[in-house]
Amino acid sequence: MKTPIILGIESSCDDTSAAIIQGKKILSNVVSTQKIHQDYGGVVPELASRVHLQNIVPVVHQAIQLANINKKAIDAISFTRGPGLLGSLLVGTSFAKSLSMSLNVPLIEVNHMQGHIFAHFIEEDEKKNICFPFLCLTVSGGHTQIVKVNDYFDMEVLGETLDDAAGEAFDKIGKLMGLEYPAGPMIDNLSQIGNKDKFKFPLPKLKGIKFSFSGIKTSVLYFIQKEVEKNPNFIKDNLEDLCASVQKTIISALLDKIKLAIKITGIKNVAIAGGVSANSELRREIIKLESDLNCKTFIPKFEYTTDNAAMIAVVGSIKYEHHKFSDLKTVATARYKI
Repeated sequence: MKTPIILGIESSCDDTSAAIIQGKKILSNVVSTQKIHQDYGGVVPELASRVHLQNIVPVVHQAIQLANINKKAIDAISFTRGPGLLGSLLVGTSFAKSLSMSLNVPLIEVNHMQGHIFAHFIEEDEKKNICFPFLCLTVSGGHTQIVKVNDYFDMEVLGETLDDAAGEAFDKIGKLMGLEYPAGPMIDNLSQIGNKDKFKFPLPKLKGIKFSFSGIKTSVLYFIQKEVEKNPNFIKDNLEDLCASVQKTIISALLDKIKLAIKITGIKNVAIAGGVSANSELRREIIKLESDLNCKTFIPKFEYTTDNAAMIAVVGSIKYEHHKFSDLKTVATARYKI
């Protein structure tokens, strides 16, 4: 029996991506990143959707070429239905529906956050196999939540952010320090040579599995304003230590809640996903749970942390196996719960 080949399409924000998967093995994964948003300090939705329109045909074409297949070999098309920027999602959704009709193959809608979680099911050499149930800390520029994953299609959000996402906090604080967008990776790099105990910022005091990062952002803002009044070169003189201290605070807030979730549920399989799962300190601290709490931890490859179509394709492959298809009436949605 032929192993199905799925084309995955991702266009939820500012990355246009297409991937080809056979079973759960990735044959190609192409991502086109939009650099134009750096000039504005954040993603401009209208510009993002226009660039998706320019990129989607060549990106899909390249993914098919790199996979060394004919487009007629594609058995189904999976695409990100939401959540995300509506204009961006419309481009991917419309293209997926049109291609599905032209090839006469099934259409499979995918929740973007489910895609991040399912990146752990992509088959890779020398990889620990994740098993149910597990906890997944999904953390990015738009989302921060802890999900209890009981099965492929049985998930429960245990807690999420009440305001800013962790990645959003990194970017906004980075902007306060004069860093370019996206600031998260730059903060991580500068933190490597900084003293993370140099400056103290308060952690949010929330009961239960809930996150909040707006208070951290405000605390850093007031602290920098106060210090710059005394020394106009304060940020430049202390940039690495500031980055390291901010990073420690945000990662500590994430770790406190995942440890609480482990205690409440008793689940010792722990995964991370999303753009912030590329953060070096978060990866180190999650791995430490293996010795500290006797957990099994699962960390995605760097290429599957940020928005990419490989994660959308693997969800499509699993849904294909279970005959979970969509019809042409499906529409993009900016809000889409797991």
